[in-house]
Amino acid sequence: MKRFAQVGLLLLAGLGLLHTSLFTDEYLRFVKAGMRPLLIASGVLLIGLGAAEAWPGRRLGGGTHAHGDDHSGPGDDHDHGRADAQGQAGGHGDGGHGDGGQKAGDGDGEGGHGHGHDHSRVPRVAWLLFLPVLSLLFYAPPALGSYTASREPAKAVAVQEDDFDPLPATSPLPITLTEFTQRVQQDRSRAIRGRTVRMTGFVTSADGDGWYLTRIVISCCAADSTTLKVRVYGTTAPKADTWVTVDGTWHPGGALGTSSAGVAVDAREVTKVDKPSNAYMDAVPLTS
Repeated sequence: MKRFAQVGLLLLAGLGLLHTSLFTDEYLRFVKAGMRPLLIASGVLLIGLGAAEAWPGRRLGGGTHAHGDDHSGPGDDHDHGRADAQGQAGGHGDGGHGDGGQKAGDGDGEGGHGHGHDHSRVPRVAWLLFLPVLSLLFYAPPALGSYTASREPAKAVAVQEDDFDPLPATSPLPITLTEFTQRVQQDRSRAIRGRTVRMTGFVTSADGDGWYLTRIVISCCAADSTTLKVRVYGTTAPKADTWVTVDGTWHPGGALGTSSAGVAVDAREVTKVDKPSNAYMDAVPLTS
């Protein structure tokens, strides 16, 4: 690939990373917030490499070597004399050797012609490398949402080894989807029974009755994302991907405090809210 194409790819990739990580929050669609400094450092490094590649001084070694071609020394006359002697000795042989030399020469000529392709042009397929780089500057891939969540099973939450702390008396009780799932399926005290809880997430469609209040959690990057879901009954489903806060009580199903209990609520109120700045974590809803 030509130098200008290499330089262009490095510079555009660096600018794209800096634009995404410094001036927008779109990087949160791919990695967790803690990796922002690494993205910024990577962008600066790519721009630095592009500038170094474009530096005119790096091209000085690509010219001719006329200033260093004459390396003759005192021993060269002896070498030329020996070559002449070998040439004369070859001349006393039969003509077959001469023909062979001519054929070899012809073969070399044909071989040289076979490698006479122009490698200075950039292959057409190489230009496709610019597409993902340009997308960082002008187009951000869509965020993970209901399309992804509807095709992923709900994450199995971690088992609470210690006893659960008493629930605060606040009503409605702000709670994460993870904690609600743990309380429903692991809390033997059944403290969640009859309590009005408040959870925030986006809407995902469900087969049969109800719909899902959903969160997608990114641990490191989008490739390791996991899905949390709580089924919502008693209200019409808002449009998919709409962010809402749901107030409701546990929907009876199975034995509360065991793995047979259904992770679901009977909704009392559903309120549309703005998408949080970092949507890829299971956060407690903000209380007004």
